[in-house]
Amino acid sequence: MNSYCAIILAAGDERRMRSSVPKVMCKVLGDPILGWVLDSVNDAGIPEDCTGVVIASSSGAVKDYLGERGSNLTFVQPERKGTGHAVIQAKELIADSENVLVLNGDAPFIDGDTITAALNEHIHRRNDVTVVTADLPDPTDYGRIIRSDTGNFSAIVEQKDCSLVQLGITEVNSGIAWFRSDVLLKALDGLGCDNAAGEYYLTDTVSLIISGGGKAGTYSAGNTDIVLAANSRSDLLRLNIIAKMNVIERLLDEGVEFVSTDGIIIGRNVKIGRDTSILPGTIIRGDTVIGEKCVIGPNTLIENCKIGNSVTLNSVQAYESRISDRVKAGPFVQLRPGTVLHDGVKIGDFVEIKNSEIGVNTAVAHLTYLGDSDVGKGVNFGCGCVTANYDGVKKYRTKIGDYAFIGCNTNLIAPVEIGENACTGAGSTITSDVPPDSLAVERAQTKIVENWEKNFQRIKKA
Repeated sequence: MNSYCAIILAAGDERRMRSSVPKVMCKVLGDPILGWVLDSVNDAGIPEDCTGVVIASSSGAVKDYLGERGSNLTFVQPERKGTGHAVIQAKELIADSENVLVLNGDAPFIDGDTITAALNEHIHRRNDVTVVTADLPDPTDYGRIIRSDTGNFSAIVEQKDCSLVQLGITEVNSGIAWFRSDVLLKALDGLGCDNAAGEYYLTDTVSLIISGGGKAGTYSAGNTDIVLAANSRSDLLRLNIIAKMNVIERLLDEGVEFVSTDGIIIGRNVKIGRDTSILPGTIIRGDTVIGEKCVIGPNTLIENCKIGNSVTLNSVQAYESRISDRVKAGPFVQLRPGTVLHDGVKIGDFVEIKNSEIGVNTAVAHLTYLGDSDVGKGVNFGCGCVTANYDGVKKYRTKIGDYAFIGCNTNLIAPVEIGENACTGAGSTITSDVPPDSLAVERAQTKIVENWEKNFQRIKKA
């Protein structure tokens, strides 16, 4: 038997979101909300093989996402009959654990520390159920925490079932609770649906546990954002704004510079070194790491990249690339997956690089495409160069040695190798290897047609 397990409720209706995907798959800072919840549960020490997700029968997107994460522990709720009915679907997992955490899959700001602190309270007080609560200035739409005259926790009442007096209560149910598993299973068996919605509420298990002689307690969360969930597009926008500013505030505390936050979106897992400046219109997401004293932006998109120190990226899109120290790139540069830029590389305007390694201090000035290429150090590319890596069936690599000079408008037809210190003449289409220290000129012979203007019949508009 496991000590702990978790049940995440993710079968909610997406109609209010007006989305083709379940609301738990809607994104906050680029990650599905469900991913935020799963990560927090994992941070609290509950492994994914002990974490069950209750989904609707139509939630193929959720199941696919869980499969990508390596977790396939799902339970299907065939009909949406309330939170209690959803938890019943996971009886098998609950029965195999001593304590079970239940929480919502559409509330991204739950954190591992809160989960752990609530568990410690649950165990220390020897509670049968411990509900995580929050005190809100505006408790509208949340279930209220009902206490007896002596202050003891006695029930949770959903807003639609509240009396006028109960509507004035500001302590609310966060939707997060720890249960003793055997006690929860017994309470689930006794659930009814005699309420305004005609649903089986998980919150009713609290009253059943208390009436059966069990012990119920609460844990008051210091972070009231844990109650925030996505039930509409407006909610989702609000969550993104809060998450964005939380990340920016953290980075400010760590020494990152922002002259403005306009158009800036930074993922929660991004790491940025001190004295780096993030300029407006910059989006950084995924497992990106950026070093110190960089200037990133404006209007730059970085995804899953490793970036060194003193790097300048101006209007660059970079994906799954590695960029070393003192690199300068932009404007209007695309670095596609597999790109490696070594120290001191300079990438100018309108350049695209894909699956290529560019050596130390090499300059790719402008209007150039390098695909599937291995480029040495100190190489200079003139304007308008292309490595033609694809013949329509297979892709081939180009190799360029140290200190080579690639003249303007050179086409390198892969597979081809340019030796060290070799040059290509401007306008050449190179189809064979060029030895080191050589000049390669591969052009058609110039043909002069005399008296062309006299013989050519121009068509002129009246």
